[in-house]
This record gives sequence, structure tokens and C-alpha cells, in this order.
Amino acid sequence: MTNPLWRRIADFPLVALAIALLAVVGSTSGFGWLVEHLPDIGSQDASRTAKVIALIALLLIIYKFFIRHLGDAPHDDLPWHRASRELAQGTLLAFGLFSAIVAIAAALGSYRIVGWGGGEDFVMILFVAGFAAGFVEELMFRGVLFRWLEDFGGSWFALAVTSGLFGFAHISNDNATWLSSLAIALEAGILLGGAYMVTRSLWFAIGIHFGWNVTQGFIWDVPVSGNDVDGMVEAQLHGNELLSGGAFGLEASVIAMVVATSVGAYLVWLASQRGEIVRPWWVRRRLARQQPVAAIARD
Repeated sequence: MTNPLWRRIADFPLVALAIALLAVVGSTSGFGWLVEHLPDIGSQDASRTAKVIALIALLLIIYKFFIRHLGDAPHDDLPWHRASRELAQGTLLAFGLFSAIVAIAAALGSYRIVGWGGGEDFVMILFVAGFAAGFVEELMFRGVLFRWLEDFGGSWFALAVTSGLFGFAHISNDNATWLSSLAIALEAGILLGGAYMVTRSLWFAIGIHFGWNVTQGFIWDVPVSGNDVDGMVEAQLHGNELLSGGAFGLEASVIAMVVATSVGAYLVWLASQRGEIVRPWWVRRRLARQQPVAAIARD
């Protein structure tokens, strides 16, 4: 039976994208407005933790009960049974990846540990830069934008557009430059897009995003996307900014661009080997129209 016209319009990829985006942005903005008008609960760290947990719980409810049912091929990108394993895998991959970047920078004289840090930003890094940024940004960029841009224009179109948008979204960060945004687009956009493509789940990408930020900020005391933090050690970046990333941090360095983009490219290649490349909407429609004709010819 043919769906009614309103349902066919709502199921069109760009319309479904707009509806899902409105749900995420509206919920996040509304939650932000609400917490601004509520008193803090206990200490600043306790209040920050409670707000992050509440926001993630809210978005999970909205995703599970509404967003995942949108479009003409509904599916769940946050399957519970894969959460713990893929979060752990993503976190471990990010830890190894950023630690390798730090090691290369240290070998080239651009990174140096000068003492122990105070670790005072642990809760902020863990919950804001880690959990909140990892979950909210991945839901937005991969769970909504990538998903339906891919459904409309295909995998390569979605990867290019979301990578560019992800880089541009960081242009207003502290110490950001156009070079740092290009770096984010290449290394993070491709890495996280590839993580989504190869698993067709957001958990792996969320784990990478979380592990990347926590590793660089808390463990190695590197600015998190331009934001200076107090980590477990006291470290300094110096020398050529192409190697150190300057005030923005190692994310803006050639080292991170080469290492992380290479791993991202591998994940994209792996996705293509597994048959996870989606063709554009109009190509799929043309092939679907041709298929019955081909079937009749075979009969």
C-alpha cells in the first residue's frame, strides 16, 4: 500500500534531516535555557555532572522514541547491545592514536612534559569535553547530518559535507584559525565519519570522540580544540606551529592531520570493502525502476 503524501514528504531524506535536526537543536537549546534558570546543585563539578547526564538522557529518549523512526528506512544507530563494546573500542583507539601523535611531536621537539599538573579540570574534561561533546556532537553530525545527507547524496557526499561542517563548527573556538578548522575537518571529520560508516553505529564514533578529548586534555595536557586545560601533567608546546599546532593545540598540527586522517581513510576504505558505501538517492531510485524490467526480461 502506498503511503499518504504527507508521509512520503516527511520520509524524503532532506525533510527527515530537517525534522531530526530541529528535534536535536530544539531540545539542546531548550535544555540549555532551562538549566540557566535553575540553581546549581551542590558544587560546580556536581552541578556540571548532573547537567551533562540529564542532557544525554534527554537526547537518548528523543532519539529512541522519535528520531530513529524517521525516513523511509528507519534504523537505530544507538543499539544498546553494542554500546559498551564499541565505546571501549573507540576510546582505546583514540588513546593510542593521540598518544602516538604526542610521541611524534615529542620526538620532533614540539612537545615536552615539564612537571606534574594539578588535574583540576578533570570533571570538566571528562563530562563536558568528553561525554557531552562526544555524545551531542556525534548525534548531531553523524547521527543526523551524515545519516540523511548520505541517504540523499550518497556516502562520499555526506563524508565531504559533514567533514567540512565539523571543521567550520570549531572556527569560533579559542585560538582557532582557518588552518585549525581545516585540520579538524580532515582528521576528525574523516576519522569519525569513517567510524560511523564502518560500524553503522554511533557508539564507536562517540568512543573515539570521548577518548580523543580526554586523552589530549587530561592525560597529555594539550589544549582541547583550542581550549587550554589543566591536565595530569604540565606540558608545553613550542617550535614550528605546523608541528605543534600553536595555541590551538596538536589537533592543528601536520602530525595530527597525517596520522589521524590516515586512520580515518583506512576506516572509510574498510567500509567500502564491506559494502557500506551508499549510492545517491536518485541513483537508487533509477536502479529500483530498472530492476522489475530486468526481472521480466530474465523470465
